[in-house]
Amino acid sequence: MTRTWLRWLPAVTVPAVIAAGVLTGSLPASAGDPLPAKSPEQVLQLIAQHRETSFSGTLEQTSKLGLPELPQAGPGASSGEAGWLELLTGPHTARVYRDGTDNARVQVMDRLAERDVVRHGNELWFYNSKDNTAAHAVLPAGAGSHHPSGQEALPAPDTLAEELLAKLDQSSDVTVAADVQVAGRSAYQLMLTPKSSSTLLASVAILVDGQSGMPLGVELKARGQSDPAFRIAFTKLSLEAPDAAVFQFSPPPGATVKELPVPDHKSSGTQDRPATKDSRHNVSGTGWESVVELPAGAWAKTPAEQPGGQSGGPGNAASLLAQATVPVSGGRLLSTALVNVLILDDGRIFAGSVPLDRLQAAAAAR
Repeated sequence: MTRTWLRWLPAVTVPAVIAAGVLTGSLPASAGDPLPAKSPEQVLQLIAQHRETSFSGTLEQTSKLGLPELPQAGPGASSGEAGWLELLTGPHTARVYRDGTDNARVQVMDRLAERDVVRHGNELWFYNSKDNTAAHAVLPAGAGSHHPSGQEALPAPDTLAEELLAKLDQSSDVTVAADVQVAGRSAYQLMLTPKSSSTLLASVAILVDGQSGMPLGVELKARGQSDPAFRIAFTKLSLEAPDAAVFQFSPPPGATVKELPVPDHKSSGTQDRPATKDSRHNVSGTGWESVVELPAGAWAKTPAEQPGGQSGGPGNAASLLAQATVPVSGGRLLSTALVNVLILDDGRIFAGSVPLDRLQAAAAAR
């Protein structure tokens, strides 16, 4: 499957959102006393105005989605394009490091392997110790950095907060629940409760540091479950700048290394987009009831090689997917507590945080 439809799945997007926050955000200076009361708009303002700094920490992810845990090694082990499915099963731990805008490292610690993404200046590395493969790219000058003057390209925090709250209010009730402790930090709980009764999602809690506004964690609860179906949050934080050696990476002896092409960086500040095959999707419904459709053949268009040199082939990925799906009328269903994915016999894919009958209705309407 392509990464396009994954963006619409809450259970998949949460790790990406938190990882992005880790690499671009900041951390609080110290743990504090009970936090002063704030409105949802004020918490959004706090998020919008957080600053950058250096830090290191540990993220813990837990999933109770109802998926079988996939093997980490041996026949059937998840790799390549099936790696996204493995990320939704079982617990995961990631160590994260940041020092300024151009030095960052994320280490996903599997039970029998380690996956690394390392940026040092314009050098970018992906590494998987499982098969000793690496991928390397040299980023254009200024890639991924903020504007030098800081805020001129961004709306004011209060304006941004108002716009976000207005959009959220269209599909969710937004409140601030009781303070919580995250890695020893006092944090606000910004709660999003879908107004729709037709979504699988019961609530989303965004855990926001009370001093800096850094999102420190996210919890997603499914209807009918008391414990979070998906949670990722810091368990350890250090505000000391990481050792510079953390950002130095060289492939181990015997590693297979692939050079990744990078689009040209134009003088105007824009980037050319690499040519890709047409994988446009359609979206029906609104808010939490949205259903995403991918055309027939989307699974076959999935790249056989992932960053880090992984390869698995469509056959291996399809085999792993079959282990997690059940037959339904007209195709197969990947069912989780938060997201359902309907894979039709004709190759089309329908996904959303809605019951199966909503996916089938969307498919019939097409």
